Amino acid sequence: MADKKKSEHTGNGFSTFSGVFTPSILTILGVILFMRANFVVGEAGIYGAIIILVVAQSITALSALSICAISTNMSIRGGGAYFMISRVLGPEFGGAIGLALFIAQGLSIPFYILGFAEVLVTAIPTLSPWFLVITLSTAAALFLLAYVGAKYAMKVQYVIMAVLALAIFFMFAGAARHFDSQRLKEQLRPPEVSTVIGGKFSEGTAGMKANVADFQARATGRTDTPPVAKREKRYSFWILFAIYFPAVTGILTGVNMSGDLKDPMRSIPRGTLMAVAVGFIIYAAQIVICGGSFSRADLINRPFETLSANALFGWGWLVVAGVVAASLSSALGSMLGAPRVLQAVARDNIVRRLRPLAKGTKENDEPRNAMFVALALTVGILVWAGNKSDGGALNSVAAVTTMFFLWTYGMINVAAFTEHLGSNPSFRPTFKYFHWTTALLGAVSCLGVTLLISLPIAIAAAVLLSLLFWRLRCLTLKTNFGDARRGFYFELVRKNMLRLAESKEDSRNWRPTMLVIASDPEQKEDLLSYAVWLQGGRGMVYISQILQGEIQKLNRLRLMADRRLVEFCESKDIQAFPLSIVAPDLISGANAVLQTATFGPVRPNLICTSWHSELLQQFESFRWVIEGQASWVIAKIDHLPNHNPMIKKRIDIWWRGRRNGALMAVMAHLLSSNWEWDNAEVRLLRLISNKEGAESVRTAFQQLLDDVRIEATPTPVVSERTFNEVVQSHSSDATCVILGFDFPDDVSSWVAKVTQTIAPLPTTLLVCAGEAVSPLEEMEPRERRQ
Repeated sequence: MADKKKSEHTGNGFSTFSGVFTPSILTILGVILFMRANFVVGEAGIYGAIIILVVAQSITALSALSICAISTNMSIRGGGAYFMISRVLGPEFGGAIGLALFIAQGLSIPFYILGFAEVLVTAIPTLSPWFLVITLSTAAALFLLAYVGAKYAMKVQYVIMAVLALAIFFMFAGAARHFDSQRLKEQLRPPEVSTVIGGKFSEGTAGMKANVADFQARATGRTDTPPVAKREKRYSFWILFAIYFPAVTGILTGVNMSGDLKDPMRSIPRGTLMAVAVGFIIYAAQIVICGGSFSRADLINRPFETLSANALFGWGWLVVAGVVAASLSSALGSMLGAPRVLQAVARDNIVRRLRPLAKGTKENDEPRNAMFVALALTVGILVWAGNKSDGGALNSVAAVTTMFFLWTYGMINVAAFTEHLGSNPSFRPTFKYFHWTTALLGAVSCLGVTLLISLPIAIAAAVLLSLLFWRLRCLTLKTNFGDARRGFYFELVRKNMLRLAESKEDSRNWRPTMLVIASDPEQKEDLLSYAVWLQGGRGMVYISQILQGEIQKLNRLRLMADRRLVEFCESKDIQAFPLSIVAPDLISGANAVLQTATFGPVRPNLICTSWHSELLQQFESFRWVIEGQASWVIAKIDHLPNHNPMIKKRIDIWWRGRRNGALMAVMAHLLSSNWEWDNAEVRLLRLISNKEGAESVRTAFQQLLDDVRIEATPTPVVSERTFNEVVQSHSSDATCVILGFDFPDDVSSWVAKVTQTIAPLPTTLLVCAGEAVSPLEEMEPRERRQ
């Protein structure tokens, strides 16, 4: 029903050009093109700038390929990148990245507004005292435009794109008039010593922000700085890369308009790739044209001023208008995209407190409630930035924003990689130019770039995302997207099961696979607890529920019992695989379960039942199990141990022969490895009739325990009394007693005798080791095994 409601939300029906290409290219051709690109060319040289552009665009292009693959493999609704990630990696990853993406796009709004305001007060210095008023007024105007509706905002974007296109043309045409091939050759490589206006130079990531702010001030004509100073060190490649990379982080602006597209599966791939290609061409042209037209000193010291001063026909005001248009269009794109991401997260009901933000307008589903959240974030950042126009706030916001965008790109690539690696039959993208290696390379590249740009900020972003993921994981998430993780796990299990089937079973690789047989497992929670403890986190537990009757009449009840058993295990945090069957009686059901409860090469090797009279009276039904694949553990449980670590616990193993004793020792070891049995003492006891043999028994036991690396205390018991009397006198105060048994010839007499023995004892486990592969050979001395 929820999905049906979601599908009924209709957007504005934008085309590829208006809904994807336009917002994406306007964000790509932003402040960096006018105010940072020339500086990078001067510092890195033309070759270096081209390498930076190619590396940066490669990351974007690889992410774009993953976006194309995912978007053409499913029906895309609102939320863009969030929707893609959540439907592949699940609600926890999707929710964490969705909220992070909203923060990134929400921070982009004040970032671009700050950039616009700095250009404005630079062009008109008398407006500097009104910097905060300008930023808040701009935010209000953009909010009102977005609030009216994306359809009207898109019409404004066409005007902005026209101004931007004219500015780029006049900028490049003016620069081309001064193009000199000799200058181009001289500036192919970076300079050995650069001249930079300013009294000091700061190295490192923190210093990069100060330097960029200084260069921006110089580029826009401010003169409140010390005289020219020489420096012997150039910017490192990765600092220049960090300055340049925001130029290519605009493709998600169009992707996040997915809910307003007429045909998302067609528009997202085409519009995204077109924006990437056009952006690459323009930035590459800028590197070559400006690199061959202006001196290195002008590129470094006056990157923006040089462009405006050399505009065609002297129309520098048009270049200024281009910067203003680029800043405002990018801010408007983020104002449109961020609320839509938050609306999509709210509609998935991942965080219930966000539910009011899911509401959209009746006509075009505009996320107006979410817009107020984006506005609040914008105003908060602008107020924090205050009335200062020195570029510090701009660069601080840019660093954090870039990190969150990179993490989002990375998770998109991980999502595409997971879809392919899981070999899901449903993964059939119509986009044919995707390969899992491109997704893997894109994910690794995003991670590497975040670390190279700023290790502290990268770690901070990773910690924040991890906390978001952990918080969402802790919530009771009932949202199920049918994500690709199940397919990934299935493929992983399938391949490993085939490999496991090919490998030979060996005692060294023995692992406990418990099969609990009960008519009503919910009434045997204590038995299930012991089964889980006995596998010690190293094996598996199957829980079988046997319904007595005819399958034709009880099949629906069996399905209900399966679901109830799953819910029971989840509520009690029991890690087990439930299995319900219908049989004429309990014994027939037990036999059927023993024959069919297998998962490929993984078969139960420890059958666990309670001290049940009906089951015990049918011993012959289990004889074939012991002769074949499994051992049998019968549990008479008095009570579960106290979890208080201050209360001492003790496990007594009564050794009466190697056949059962080896398995009993391993079971005690597995039992004591659980936190509920922490610091439990394990005693290995044996009844002997004379004192002379006590020391030899103790020595033999200690050697055996050393060989199998099990911690226990060898305890020979010298007594002339019967075994029953000795066990009761020495183990009545134990927490758990483990005894071995063999199949009796006279079952009734055996049951009566054992009942008399274990009645006064605490929890007792009766063990009959099977003849199949078990940990028995582990009890052999090391020298003999070698």
